[in-house]
Amino acid sequence: MSMFSKISGAAIIAMVAGGVAFAAGHIPVQQYETDLGKVLADKNNMTLYTFDKDEAGVSNCYDTCAEKWPPLFADIDEHDGDFSVVARSDGTKIWAYKGQPLYLWVGDTEPGDTSGDGVGGVWHVAKPSM
Repeated sequence: MSMFSKISGAAIIAMVAGGVAFAAGHIPVQQYETDLGKVLADKNNMTLYTFDKDEAGVSNCYDTCAEKWPPLFADIDEHDGDFSVVARSDGTKIWAYKGQPLYLWVGDTEPGDTSGDGVGGVWHVAKPSM
């Protein structure tokens, strides 16, 4: 079996398994179908969100905010297309999509939940077409 066949087979299995992963293995973000349409989700299909008070490449969610909205932490410096890593002032790094830091919401308990959309008028599901 050629290397191309193995890679193609793995890609098909990944797509069938529930979402299209970006950058095969490096970026833990994929698309997932929800009641709000396709959204960005983590590797467990938990919906990712953006925060209006962030600036491009700058996370402004710390302390109590970050307890309710855990950042999608990154352990590597990576940039691939629309995905990048943002360095936070506390020394941690998080994933960003088109410069917007990505977060989870503690109120979501099941894959595909979108209960954080619109919270406080400043939290929004991250969509692949943002």
